[in-house]
Amino acid sequence: MTRLFAVRLGTAVPTVLLATAIVFLLQHLIPGDPAVSLAGENATPDAIEHIRAQLGLNESLWAQYGHWLGGLFHANLGTSIQSSQPTLTVIASHLPASVIIWIGALLVALLVGVPAGVRAARSRGRATDEVITSVASVGIAMPSFWLGMLLVFFFSLRLGWFPATGSVSFSASPLQAIHSAVLPSIALGCVGAAEVARQVRSAMIEVLSQDHIRTDYAKGLGGVSIFWRHALKNAGMPIMTITGLLISRIISGSVIVETVFGVSGIGSLLIQSVNSRDYPVVQGVVLVAVILVLAVNFLIDLAYRVLDPRLRGA
Repeated sequence: MTRLFAVRLGTAVPTVLLATAIVFLLQHLIPGDPAVSLAGENATPDAIEHIRAQLGLNESLWAQYGHWLGGLFHANLGTSIQSSQPTLTVIASHLPASVIIWIGALLVALLVGVPAGVRAARSRGRATDEVITSVASVGIAMPSFWLGMLLVFFFSLRLGWFPATGSVSFSASPLQAIHSAVLPSIALGCVGAAEVARQVRSAMIEVLSQDHIRTDYAKGLGGVSIFWRHALKNAGMPIMTITGLLISRIISGSVIVETVFGVSGIGSLLIQSVNSRDYPVVQGVVLVAVILVLAVNFLIDLAYRVLDPRLRGA
């Protein structure tokens, strides 16, 4: 455990530095000047230069990045250029809405994808398998934002079951917050469910061809017991791998989905910050996303050691 943590920490630091450095340099290549937008249309050159000096934008890019790194070691991500609030405060106010959607999308992906994959493996070569595989192939190719617009059209505009846009704070009303996150979660989770179904099917078919499964059949064990208690457990490693990748895709995919549904999460915050050249907020959101992905990878490694005792001493 200690060795695993040390290895992951050793790889996490350069990963964070590389990711934040690339994003920092790329966002400065975008045309536009935040000082001009803050100063207004009729601002004088002196006023614009004064704002640039206040924000530190007249320094070199590496100097600005160095200041940001220095603040990072003191848990200070700077101040938002647009709202003049601490970057951590801005991100913290938007993060809960995203977390609800992420959890919902993951539940949709696993609760739909795992049973579908198991069912396809049990019906290998038959009509049920063909139907599930075909639907999964369509689901993988379907863009989340396009599915989101379809969901809004049918379930919001036509049926009125769910709100079309917007989100509710979980602290204000947990039930309404979950209700408003249903459609974005489905839009994100359906693509993940298709991927999980395909991977679970492949893993289950491979496990079912092994000798110990044939021995279970010879002992007279029921098919349900063999599939759910023996085969699925042995297929746990590939399932955990696809789950880790799925969480990373959900986090990145929520940027577009939150914009489609008008959710005030960190995905929409990132889009707004890029458009307004709010560099500290962009850096902060990227940092949070990178840390979350690294944390997920660490948890997946721990799950590997739980599922496979041979890895516990590694």
